[in-house]
Amino acid sequence: MGNNYDTSMMELHETSKGKFNELLKECENAGVIDQSLYIEYDVKRGLRDSNGNGVLTGLTEISDVSGADTSDGVKVPAPGRLFYQGYEVKDLVKGLQGRRYAFEEITYLLIFGNLPTEEQFEAFKSVLTDLQELSGEFVRIVMLHNPSANIMNSLQKAILSLYSYDENPDDIDSANVLRQCLQIIGKVPLMSVYAYHAYRHFNLDKNLVIRNPKKDLSTAENILYMLRNDGKFTELEAQVLDIALVVHADHGGGNNSTFTTHVVTSTGTDTYSSTAASIASLKGPRHGGANLKVQQMFKEIKAHCPDYKDKKALKEYLNKILKKEAFDKAGLIYGMGHAVYTISDPRCEILKEYAKKLAKEKNMMEEFELYESVEKISAKLITESRRVFKPVCANVDFYSGFVYTMLGIPEELFTPIFAISRISGWSAHRLEEIINHGKIVRPAYKYVGHHRSYIPMEDR
Repeated sequence: MGNNYDTSMMELHETSKGKFNELLKECENAGVIDQSLYIEYDVKRGLRDSNGNGVLTGLTEISDVSGADTSDGVKVPAPGRLFYQGYEVKDLVKGLQGRRYAFEEITYLLIFGNLPTEEQFEAFKSVLTDLQELSGEFVRIVMLHNPSANIMNSLQKAILSLYSYDENPDDIDSANVLRQCLQIIGKVPLMSVYAYHAYRHFNLDKNLVIRNPKKDLSTAENILYMLRNDGKFTELEAQVLDIALVVHADHGGGNNSTFTTHVVTSTGTDTYSSTAASIASLKGPRHGGANLKVQQMFKEIKAHCPDYKDKKALKEYLNKILKKEAFDKAGLIYGMGHAVYTISDPRCEILKEYAKKLAKEKNMMEEFELYESVEKISAKLITESRRVFKPVCANVDFYSGFVYTMLGIPEELFTPIFAISRISGWSAHRLEEIINHGKIVRPAYKYVGHHRSYIPMEDR
């Protein structure tokens, strides 16, 4: 059974298509800016300087990202490091081994600034579980109505709908915002899975299965439990997803979606609007949607290089991708390279380790070795073909899609899983912005057009 949407509001009548194309030409001509002006006015495009470094626009204590050391005033590439509230993520992951609620502990750390005691953590879990529930009415009216093929859009709609169910939605006192943030953190895993099931049912004509979460399961365990028809999962599967949520939870204040959180929060708007805006940012294929591009690229690689051990064929095909002769003709090997990390991305290193463990359990080591081969060959090819003078490493997106695929998570949920994790970081940054009473974020744009006098229509 497909959707019976009225498309009349979405499509142009045949008689209007030609007129629309004329308008399109006018729009495109009007939007062209002389690219040399960016250099003339020293515009920091993408809020980056000429070396590609981010322009300093704020302060944060929540997380720190480092990809270089300084020697005699010169930046030197170094192994990447990521810190949450001062703790190195690699140390946190090591310390959390064997614990079922790693993501929840990291959420507590990001928001409250310290690792919880056992008593504090039990209280936190209790509050989070209470705020997790979605009413049957909300599921029927919001989650199952007009499902989207892109789950990120369904998430935006659902989060914005929470505003209508909140008796005090616009109050930005820190106590109210904390309550709202914890509510969203608890509910988004359910929203994501339910939105996927609704899409499957109404768009793909599959059986509709809506399973309530279990209060004694972690976020990672509940995602697998609610997603799978039989609700079963192994201990390693839950552990790997838990760690994936940990490494995606935050990445400094300057990444696009977190910066969006700061920008939108600085206007004084409500928590639901702020979170929906950040989800809109994360949805983009140049941000959170990148892991899906990696998976699509690997499907093409497998089709053209069926012998995973043939390094020569792999190198030739990857060269074609870089030369814009293969895959999407964009000239990019997705999952390779990062704005900050050069020698290594610590998140990628952690995920790679857990991907290998899971690949052994799933008898998928040959495919894991393919990823390793592409990673090594690509790093060398990119530096040679682009004449890059600093190392190029795989980023977190390189292995995350592979991990999700091994977990049986459908591609439609790849970016929503990222959102489930990153909402913890967004929440911490929103609270930090509110507590510190920051100014409204308002960068400048240089006007490079021409001032003109009005001309009556009959004289144009």
